[in-house]
Amino acid sequence: MTTQLAPGQSAPSFELTDATGSTVALSDFQGRNVVVYFYPKAATPGCTTEACDFRDNLASLKSAGYSVLGISPDPASSLQSFIADHGLNFPLLSDEGSAVANIYGAWGEKVVDGKTVEGVLRTTVVIDGNGQVVSSEYNVAAAGHVRRLRDSLGLS
Repeated sequence: MTTQLAPGQSAPSFELTDATGSTVALSDFQGRNVVVYFYPKAATPGCTTEACDFRDNLASLKSAGYSVLGISPDPASSLQSFIADHGLNFPLLSDEGSAVANIYGAWGEKVVDGKTVEGVLRTTVVIDGNGQVVSSEYNVAAAGHVRRLRDSLGLS
């Protein structure tokens, strides 16, 4: 298991490709709060629930000063389809090889269909405008996650 991030730590920098092929870096959000969430696989039931929940709450998150980035090991072509199929309105980034998931502690053992496997752990990290971790949650449940996040940020 990789080391999980804790509040007060500096968020590891990253540069990844989004669904359109553009490069997105954490440094692009300097001076702004950003919610970075890791999900295992586009278009699967839990990941769709979570992505649509972020989509439906994006306006209120933005009005409170938060941007949202979703990161998965999917290739950009899968992300394009996922965005189109569900009208997602925030960037999804491709972390093929899961290097960024590893440095964020979002990689490890989990149980899928009764089998223990290694993979991306559903994780959310909130980063402030100075690049510091404000909060980190690991192994979150997809359903109701954004509501719980909004509550923890005092946005409800």
